Amino acid sequence: MLVNPRLSMLSRSISLLSRSSQLRARLFSSSAPAASETVNYTLPEGSFQTYECDPPSHDIKVNKEETINMYKQMVLMRRLETTADGLYKSKHIRGFCHLCTGQEAVAVGMEAAITPDDHVITAYRCHGFTLVRGQTPHAILAELMGELAFSLTSLCKGGSMHMFSKNFYGGNGIVGAQVPVGAGIAFAQQYLNTKQATYILYGDGAANQGQVFEAYNISKLWNLPAIYVCENNHYGMGTSASRSSADTNYFARGQYIPGLRVNGMDILAVRQACSWAKDWVLSDKGPLVLEMVTYRYGGHSMSDPGTSYRTREEIQHMRSTNDPITGLKQRLLDLDFLTESETKQIDKDARATIDEAVKLAHNDPFPDETELYTYIFVEGSEPPFVRGREKEEVGHVVHKQ
Repeated sequence: MLVNPRLSMLSRSISLLSRSSQLRARLFSSSAPAASETVNYTLPEGSFQTYECDPPSHDIKVNKEETINMYKQMVLMRRLETTADGLYKSKHIRGFCHLCTGQEAVAVGMEAAITPDDHVITAYRCHGFTLVRGQTPHAILAELMGELAFSLTSLCKGGSMHMFSKNFYGGNGIVGAQVPVGAGIAFAQQYLNTKQATYILYGDGAANQGQVFEAYNISKLWNLPAIYVCENNHYGMGTSASRSSADTNYFARGQYIPGLRVNGMDILAVRQACSWAKDWVLSDKGPLVLEMVTYRYGGHSMSDPGTSYRTREEIQHMRSTNDPITGLKQRLLDLDFLTESETKQIDKDARATIDEAVKLAHNDPFPDETELYTYIFVEGSEPPFVRGREKEEVGHVVHKQ
């Protein structure tokens, strides 16, 4: 089922990086699945709600190795975010830090439905997307902690809100500003005839931004392969969706664009919806709006305890009845894809992977100040100097070989 109706209204070096990559690869390694490991499965009623379109099929194929891998990714993501929480509180991470604990099914389910050649852009709650789009836990934690390893990766040197990877355009800090950028990416795909989809994510708090509706308009005019994904976790920065939006049916707010509301706490429903959406936009039917009904267990950011505008009982209710990891674990057990002891081993492996990533990040040297001026302009286009915070602070752009 969708989220409870009562709650819906609350509506150091390259070798170190290689070591971390190997740990991550070992956790997610699997052989090619056999046909006998795939079973038929029917999603629960209420997994989808439509606007101006027919829903995806509730009858899906569930493959053992793929589903176990999705479970491993969610467990690793949860451990990564829990660790980031502790590192922030111990002052190893500074500045902003927005965690996606509770929302893991959206990122992992989406990635399971698409290919590395498809494009994703999102807002500042982006650690999970960065992980599934190919970055290592070590690279992510080094970025968060401001260590040297970030300069050896394709992350942005911008901290929690600004992480990037191949075909993943962040991690953007300005509320809603990534939406028209995503429309531009979709336009490039159409112009180049690449037959790829663009998934453009934003939150319920950003859904009222005017630029979102401007992006809708141009996407429909030009029938761009754009999939707008509203992650409705019921709360903006301390404000419930029902207090900020006159209409909380975010999937229907595209007006002239068809929409689909999805149980974003069910990873199999997310995967099915994202696969269906990709087929839709690549069939030249134009853009779509998806609403992933999900929930964040923590506050808006680390500076927000998250309990002044909702009760602890509500959070515990969601954890106990709708947790995406627990839900998938039970399905894996019911299908005899995993045993209880095997799920415990997955937990242990995830903990070991993140613990090793933390150790690597702690051992990374702190970057030299010149890193602030490295790779900030395309080579050949850089100005003679770049000002710092004060006019006396002058840096020169560096391009390393």
